[in-house]
Amino acid sequence: MISIDQTLVDEALLQEAFVCDLSVCKGACCVAGDSGAPLEANEATLILDNLDAISEFMTVEGKEVVSAQGVCLKDDDGDWVTPLLPEKGPCAFVFFDAKGIAKCSMEEAYQAGKSSFQKPISCHLYPIRVQKKAAFDILRYDRWDVCKPATACGAKLGVKVFEFLKAPLERKYGAAWYRQLKVAAELLQPKK
Repeated sequence: MISIDQTLVDEALLQEAFVCDLSVCKGACCVAGDSGAPLEANEATLILDNLDAISEFMTVEGKEVVSAQGVCLKDDDGDWVTPLLPEKGPCAFVFFDAKGIAKCSMEEAYQAGKSSFQKPISCHLYPIRVQKKAAFDILRYDRWDVCKPATACGAKLGVKVFEFLKAPLERKYGAAWYRQLKVAAELLQPKK
């Protein structure tokens, strides 16, 4: 682990290759799993504030689930998450494009300039998972079979997890923090 400000960073984020390959995985991380997207304390309010715009991109079934359950609920671990479609289906905010790729209605509304909320930071940071402790965050690389195409794509392109996730890491921790992470990655490189 590497310590940067109030974070501990798994060295795998600096060493492992990763670039999402949606043409292969079809956005499986938004569909598979037994819980919705983890939410930070203020994110449910941000979703509610932008729900009209987000709803334009949601499926009928997703809208029904959000209408019945709300934009968030507690999962089996007691964490706040987005709701899922029935039978542990995809996230209620998922829709599928013409190619069958899972897309996020929050992200679509944001990209269309209709919403001020991009998407939950947990989604934006994936495959990084943040474990919150009292005084610091622990950033871990979450290895999942559905992301094997991303590790192959990252290896082919020579892109590490932290490089692929520069924008969300800066969104969460700031540009100065990211520069420190980049220096740490350079120091960990094997000497030639």
